[in-house]
Amino acid sequence: MSSATVEAWPEGPAGLASRGRRGFRAWRRSRPFWGGLLAVIAGIPILYFPYAHLSLNGLTVAMATTAGAGSLMIGVLMMVLGVTAWFQPMVRIFCGVATTILALISIPVSNLGGFGFGLVPGLIAGGLLVSWAPLQPLPAAGTAGTAEMAATEDAAPTAPLLAQAAAEQPLEYGAAPTTTATAEGEQP
Repeated sequence: MSSATVEAWPEGPAGLASRGRRGFRAWRRSRPFWGGLLAVIAGIPILYFPYAHLSLNGLTVAMATTAGAGSLMIGVLMMVLGVTAWFQPMVRIFCGVATTILALISIPVSNLGGFGFGLVPGLIAGGLLVSWAPLQPLPAAGTAGTAEMAATEDAAPTAPLLAQAAAEQPLEYGAAPTTTATAEGEQP
């Protein structure tokens, strides 16, 4: 049994939990959720380790650095950038680049980027935020979008002809490109 042949779930009265889960799923899929989540997670160890006092068998080890304020700013900014990418998906590229830069800056400032526990998720989060793109809406069946899609499919074979014609005609400096494409079987 494949996913194409499986029967759909019966449409019935949905409970509050299932409606909430479907709503969250739709919200999550319309924005760079995983990149934002990793950015928030990456900010926590960067923020925590410079202020931590670990106790090992009665011996207190302080990880404090002279750049505690820098670590605080980097950690908070990474978490804010992750949440911003959730609620403003249009600024995802800025958030991704800024998250990557902050993760790299945290290497010398914040105990090697939170001992790598903040550095690695921060770099992955930056990549996910920059690479995420919203899905294009599908045209409804039986509407004008179907005719446009059919016209696009008919025009697709002419694209290689246009590229070939453009490659055969060298352009001079300042000259406008003049390409004509003909359908197969027609004489120019």
